[in-house]
Amino acid sequence: MLSPRRSLPVPLGAVAFALALAACTTTPLPPEKPATPPPVVTPPPVTPPGQPTPPAKPGALQMVPATFAALPGWDKDDLRAAWPAFTASCSVLVKQVTWKEVCTVARTVNGNDEQAIRRFFETFMEPNQVIAPDGATDGLITGYYEPLLRGARKKGGVYQTPLYQVPDDMVTIDLAGVYPELKGMRLRGKVVGKKVLPYAARADIESPGFNGKELLWVDDPVESFFLQVQGSGRVQLADTGETVRVAYADQNGHPYKSIGKYLVEKGELTVDQASAQGIKAWIAAHPTRMQELFNANPSYVFFKEEKLPDPKVGPKGSLGVPLTPQRSVAIDATQLPQGAPVFLSTTMPNSAVPLQRLVMAQDTGGAIRGAIRVDYFFGFGAEAAENAGRMKQRGNIWVLLPKKF
Repeated sequence: MLSPRRSLPVPLGAVAFALALAACTTTPLPPEKPATPPPVVTPPPVTPPGQPTPPAKPGALQMVPATFAALPGWDKDDLRAAWPAFTASCSVLVKQVTWKEVCTVARTVNGNDEQAIRRFFETFMEPNQVIAPDGATDGLITGYYEPLLRGARKKGGVYQTPLYQVPDDMVTIDLAGVYPELKGMRLRGKVVGKKVLPYAARADIESPGFNGKELLWVDDPVESFFLQVQGSGRVQLADTGETVRVAYADQNGHPYKSIGKYLVEKGELTVDQASAQGIKAWIAAHPTRMQELFNANPSYVFFKEEKLPDPKVGPKGSLGVPLTPQRSVAIDATQLPQGAPVFLSTTMPNSAVPLQRLVMAQDTGGAIRGAIRVDYFFGFGAEAAENAGRMKQRGNIWVLLPKKF
């Protein structure tokens, strides 16, 4: 979702600022697995008397080779439903040396033949269970969807909430041009004199004095906020009758903060109540505190308009390919290889019914941080919205990587 920009010089002192404010996209982790050495036990360092013991350094993410037989539900998944999403990933991955052969072979596979697809994955790929740095084998699985809003091209009547385009005065700086160790990190801010200062936070952008570039106007500030959380959506225009897609264009550089967590910390909701549905119900009961709640998340998303030639095609994720409902997920690209197939074992929203299937890591998100942290794309429509809003399950993941022959 982010396009590269020409590098600009940044003072050394801006590095800390960049780490705090930059939104990141990263090159996927190399699929090749290093040989796992036998464990080596080393004695702890001796700490001089009277000095505190330094904290232990966190471990590293592990990918432990497994077999397809070990994947719960692998034999029951209809892989034909995952194949279009995989070939979409391959349109990008084929440019990488590690994936070139596998994705080239995939072009010869009959996408309607479930057994042929299964043989392909089991012959050319190997599942690797993801284990978090703290040793955990499970993590949080949430959901997202593509919402539909009502809007207009001009402000008026019920259409009072703007969706903004990227502001002219916001600059995005690719830091890798100056500091290679910050590859993939971008600094967003505003140039004031000879300094780059943080760009406006949500509270400033949504204040009456903000001079922004309105893209469209919608009739519901709550749905506008949740549109930003989802990253893209559709707007049905009352004045023209058409439906357009509003896609992620950029972000103001401030870190994403969960408003559900804010309400829990304030004692307004319990953890179980802090679903999208629960948050919306709280806002309806406390309308005068709506902006207070929204301002707890300083992150703000700017949009661009796209045509919607085929309503069946999902929005593009950060990989640059359309998302496939219930077969695409968002992951932390600093932890897992973007575009790769991921076998997900979790349960349906608020349920013990298994949700075990092959999905593709085709998107990222500001709230998706960690090795075993997945946001499951439910698709478009009321049912997708309902499921995504209630999805907060535990789950395990395995990343499928090309075998070495």
